[in-house]
Amino acid sequence: MLEPSRSPTRRLPRYGFHGHTEKLNGRLAMLGFIALVAVEFKLGHGLLIW
Repeated sequence: MLEPSRSPTRRLPRYGFHGHTEKLNGRLAMLGFIALVAVEFKLGHGLLIW
């Protein structure tokens, strides 16, 4: 039986859900939430109240 000389490599797509993009998105969301809490604390009232 013949064995292949090399194994195929998997190319990552340029878009979609990936580990590094999901981590970046999560970190930016956490920074935004902390910034929102800091602004609400500084102003003394919530920004999301209509």
